[in-house]
Amino acid sequence: MSVTVDRIIRSKRRTLSLIVENNGSITVRAPMRMSEKIIQEFVVKHANWVEKKQAEMRATTPVQPKQYQPGETFLYLGREYALEVVQDQKKKLVLDDRFLLAESVLKNAEQVFQDWYRQQARLIISERIKFFAEKYEFHYDRIRITSARTRWGSCSSKGTLNFSWRLIMTPLDIVDYVVIHELAHTVHHNHSKRFWGLVEKILPDYKDQRKRLKQYGQQVL
Repeated sequence: MSVTVDRIIRSKRRTLSLIVENNGSITVRAPMRMSEKIIQEFVVKHANWVEKKQAEMRATTPVQPKQYQPGETFLYLGREYALEVVQDQKKKLVLDDRFLLAESVLKNAEQVFQDWYRQQARLIISERIKFFAEKYEFHYDRIRITSARTRWGSCSSKGTLNFSWRLIMTPLDIVDYVVIHELAHTVHHNHSKRFWGLVEKILPDYKDQRKRLKQYGQQVL
């Protein structure tokens, strides 16, 4: 799991501290001469705590409709990126260190973002399904990316795997949990002990991922 540090503040202090700001950004306070390597190791060690705090903040913050204004943030794989509206950009939407939206499509920004998210969801989710299906010998029919708001994923009786494009807003390890969950349904079409046993065999900490997924649901779905 990776955590992006937004700001490092150095001072004469002797210890490291990690702060999750009200907007979800990460600030590290560090001694003047402490190496970047030590700081990064400290952040990685506390990555689970950081993501938990960010999810709690998202869950307690009322969800406001997106305005697609410069500086507004958008989730992708669990990280928030600020939006910048740019002139003379050929592609409608580009993700660099921020989302770059062409000014020419600003009036259709909501659809542009949805199309981009859907495309990324199909690419990444398909790759993860292929990886786990080959490794654990799952068999499925096809993959569909939907606009569902009531569930992250589902598996039909014929083995069609359905995933909401909004899943791509969550961290990759949560995407993997949902993928494994639906692949397990190709074997057990219920939530029996055998089903959960199969999920746990592949993902021992699935309960943590499921809990985090619910927190994202309050923000995304």
